[in-house]
Amino acid sequence: MYRFPTDLDFSSLVGEFTTQICVGQFDLQFSLGKFRFIVYSPIELLKDGCPIGTWDSVSWPPPAFYDLMGTAVASAELADERTLVLRFENGLEVRLVDDSDQYETMQIIVGKDPGASHII
Repeated sequence: MYRFPTDLDFSSLVGEFTTQICVGQFDLQFSLGKFRFIVYSPIELLKDGCPIGTWDSVSWPPPAFYDLMGTAVASAELADERTLVLRFENGLEVRLVDDSDQYETMQIIVGKDPGASHII
């Protein structure tokens, strides 16, 4: 029952681009400007509103995830308390969902200070 913090300002993501995507044993990590996302829950990737790929902790991310590299974020918004939507200038959309009431689903680290981590 962590949910996305309503006081976390995602507006500085606009104009930033993905500089790195890392695959861990049970997580997918990516960086956008001063934000670093460490995600344990499934990630849905859409192109012009149509699903084109999903990552989960038991599979390798599909090649479509490479299209996030070097593309600027056009908008970032909380669709609701459980869903963060990142839209990119090339028509890609990433949906990060807090899908568990029992376990942590992701960490969001803002800046270089590990203490600035938000656990969701």
